[in-house]
Order: sequence, then structure tokens, then C-alpha cells
Amino acid sequence: MPVLPSCLLEPLWDQFAALLPAHVDGHPLGCHNPRLPDRIVFEHVIAALVHGSGYERIASPGCSDRTIRRRVRHWADLGICQQLHALALEAYDRMIGLELDELSVDGCITKAPCGGEKAGRSPVDRGKQGLKRSVAAEARGVPLGLVSAGANRHDSPLLIPTLDAVKTQVGPLPEQVNVNLDRGYDSAKTRTALEEFGFTVEIARKGVPAPIQAGKRWVVERAHSWMNGFGKLRRCTEKNGNVVDFYLHLTATIVTLRMLIRRATLQYRWDTRPTTRRLK
Repeated sequence: MPVLPSCLLEPLWDQFAALLPAHVDGHPLGCHNPRLPDRIVFEHVIAALVHGSGYERIASPGCSDRTIRRRVRHWADLGICQQLHALALEAYDRMIGLELDELSVDGCITKAPCGGEKAGRSPVDRGKQGLKRSVAAEARGVPLGLVSAGANRHDSPLLIPTLDAVKTQVGPLPEQVNVNLDRGYDSAKTRTALEEFGFTVEIARKGVPAPIQAGKRWVVERAHSWMNGFGKLRRCTEKNGNVVDFYLHLTATIVTLRMLIRRATLQYRWDTRPTTRRLK
């Protein structure tokens, strides 16, 4: 049984394959074993992302764990998934329309038991190694910008890098942008930084119950929930920072594509249109 439905996997692979550079055989004699097709490795990578399993567990007789690690590291160094995420956002904006006048930013801490370049002591897990991701979402919850850091990093210093990541992924923002934040960002430094960007801000106040101030910020919480549905993010065992970002942007691309398909079924018709809204 496939880990992703074909209506998600096929367009994802088509665009991913278009971004891959042509392979150049560097062997002087050309007598080594044939190179494994990228599609086979890609399917194993998706299985690792969804289930969170180690490469040894998802390896098959035709695809070893070393091949998966080597290929993932190469793709991560090329920044393939950052480009893939940007293209998914462009497609969503063209077909549905991104609502960039309302942005919500929040962080999420997950486990990183193996440590690594992006890991840090988690304040919510007895000092064990953890990973924090800061995500900015638009008004309907489409993830736009992502920044990874150690779990010991506060949310507030990651706000500006996250907004810069949004500009990198979607281009210039509208003149009027309102940013919705939780009480962790409640500081004069945050307000001053957003004023320099020309953004208005709504920050939950400290000492007031959170449900009363949920407002428009719940969409980024939902985006974090969707991303935590992927095992590789719930328990990240990658040590290389580029590989961590590779899986983060690949997850954001799948979430964006899933939202695009769900909303497009109400406005468009195509041959491979899914017959159910449950796109696992």
C-alpha cells in the first residue's frame, strides 16, 4: 500500500524530477554497477518521511540504506525541496490565491534524539535533544516560510528570519500585512522589528487565557499539527542541517499540495481528480 495517494505522489514526483540535474557518470572506465533510478530512491524517502523509520528499516533488496543516505544528502545540498516548496506555493497562488495580508507565526518543538547541527536542549523534554521549527502561515494555513533551530532557542529571535523566509519563497508581500503572534512574542523588541518591516501586529497578552485570544492564529497551529503527522518530523534523527531542512520543506510541499487539491476539486475538473477528501 503506498504511503501517499497517487494524486499526491505523482505530481510531487513530476516536479521533483524536473528540478534534478542531469547525472554525469564520473567513473573513468564506466564499469561500475548501474545507477539506481531516482524514482525508486524518492519513494523510499517518502516512506521514511511518513513513517519516521530509519533507512535500514525501509531499505529494500534493490535500494540500500547507503544509497538513500547518499542521495538525500546530495538532494539536500542542492536545495531541491526549497525550490519544490516555492513552486507549490506559486501553483497554489495561481489556482486558488494566497491570502498574504494575514500571516501567523509560531514555533513547535519536536524530538531530535540523535542531536545534530540543528538540535538543542529541549525545555519541555527534561533537557533531551530537540528541534524547533518556526513556521509562518497565510490566512488559510498554507505554510510559507520555515526556519529550523535548536529546541533551546526562543521563538522571538526566529520571527524575523521566518518572515525573511516567506519573502524568499513567495516574493514581495502586500503593503498591508497583519502578523498574528502568541504571548511568547510579547515584547517591545518584536513590535519594533515588525514596525521596521511596515507590518501591523496582533500579539496575545501575557496573563490572559489563551483560548480567549486565539483569533486568527489557530491556522498556524493547525499547520504544525499537519506537519507533525509525518514521523520524520515528530522524531528527527537527522544530524545534517541541510537534510533537516530538506525534510521540513518536503513536508511543507506535501501539505501545500494537499490543500491545493482539496480546494481545487471545488473549482476545477481533471482526469485524476480524487474522489474523496481524505488525502492521507
